[in-house]
Amino acid sequence: MSSGSAAYQVSQLDELEAESIFVMREVVAEMERPVLLFSGGKDSIVMLRLAQK
Repeated sequence: MSSGSAAYQVSQLDELEAESIFVMREVVAEMERPVLLFSGGKDSIVMLRLAQK
């Protein structure tokens, strides 16, 4: 991005993270007692980190 450009570009990873957090918030809003199953694997660790955000 050039120094004269005022446009803000969101990376694909940031976009996916925001979408994932949005989905998790929707689940929490819809469900009475949502749970996050945690196995200790890499997928569970990513989900836990997203839940923290």
